[in-house]
Amino acid sequence: MSMREIVPGLWHWTAVHPHIRSRVSSYYLSTPGVLIDPLAPEEGIEWFADHGPPTAILLSNRHHFRDCATFVEAFSIPIRASRPGMHEFGPGQGVVPFDFGDMVPGDVVTHEVGAICPDETALEIPGLRALSVADGVVRLDQTGPLGFVPDFLLGEDPEDVKRGLCAAYTGLLGLDFDHLLLAHGEPIVGVGKARLREFVQSASA
Repeated sequence: MSMREIVPGLWHWTAVHPHIRSRVSSYYLSTPGVLIDPLAPEEGIEWFADHGPPTAILLSNRHHFRDCATFVEAFSIPIRASRPGMHEFGPGQGVVPFDFGDMVPGDVVTHEVGAICPDETALEIPGLRALSVADGVVRLDQTGPLGFVPDFLLGEDPEDVKRGLCAAYTGLLGLDFDHLLLAHGEPIVGVGKARLREFVQSASA
């Protein structure tokens, strides 16, 4: 099985992304039934009918639409994404914008990260003491240290993007969380805030 409950009420799984041909992470908050950046797991979306079912999808940036259409078709649920990324979606995709600072389904609070793209978002999940991040910080070998994506993915001035990301994450370190949920790489359970702080300090040195 790919589905695993990393803390009570918080499920994680990986699946191979059909476009980038590498494993990416998705998450499910089972009590409110909220999916984050979902690809269908090996168990199939039928798994969720027995563990919820899902009530909403949250995207950490516009590039993580993944298998949302499949979940919407199966469960008739809304998709929420940050307003700066709404140009990516058509009227038939059912994506509803949120503004940074909004509380969205699951009592999740949205925070602006930006820098790497205008719609880069961190999702604070206070009830589970977790923070979900998109593409600004990753684990390139799934279980290794935190890092940035390669420079060629960071635009014309990678160092400026890195400085912007470090500034955003420094602000997020003021939040109260233990678990860091990565879209690219295994989540860091229990010591996620400490690992993010160490990364920012090292990257800013």
